[in-house]
Amino acid sequence: MKILLVGGNGTIGKKVAAHLNEKHEVVIAGRKNADVHVDIKNKESILRMFEQVPLIDAVVCTAGEAKWDNFNDLTEEDFYIGIRSKMMGQVNLVRIGKDFINSGGSFTLTTGILGEDPVARTTSAALVNGALHSFVKAVSLEIDNDIRVNAVAPGLVEDAYEKYKNFFPGFNAVPMNKVINGYVRSVEGRIHGQVIRVYE
Repeated sequence: MKILLVGGNGTIGKKVAAHLNEKHEVVIAGRKNADVHVDIKNKESILRMFEQVPLIDAVVCTAGEAKWDNFNDLTEEDFYIGIRSKMMGQVNLVRIGKDFINSGGSFTLTTGILGEDPVARTTSAALVNGALHSFVKAVSLEIDNDIRVNAVAPGLVEDAYEKYKNFFPGFNAVPMNKVINGYVRSVEGRIHGQVIRVYE
């Protein structure tokens, strides 16, 4: 398969890319140091990316950001960081990309445990993850050409444990091989409209 991996230089993305590259052709998309450049906050940038990379069988997105802060300190604009980037960025990958991906192809988005098990300072990120869970379930009822859409929802991944452990007291680090397998299940399997939870 020819796989377009958006965010392939990030903590999760680089591990997923290395694994998928063993069996497939992987094209890395990102804001820098990538095979093709894209800013998922910009729909025109997404369109240009797809125009540059034809005949894609699968799109995987491990990109997207959201503001982490105390709820009382979050401004409306702070919420829009996650809405424009992680939420609408991934929605637009599907909305625009459906016209470029091969029939029978797939989209794999990334959400996270915060959509169902939030912790303090994550109201904005939790909102975005929960919205994407609903999007995946709903769009699967309508998307054409046998295209599949799923999301992988990782917990606190081991490669980011030291950075985020103070935000997640009592949470277990999720081994990276389990996280990678979530993406493999979506890309190489036949599931559709599913949130693949990798929390432990």
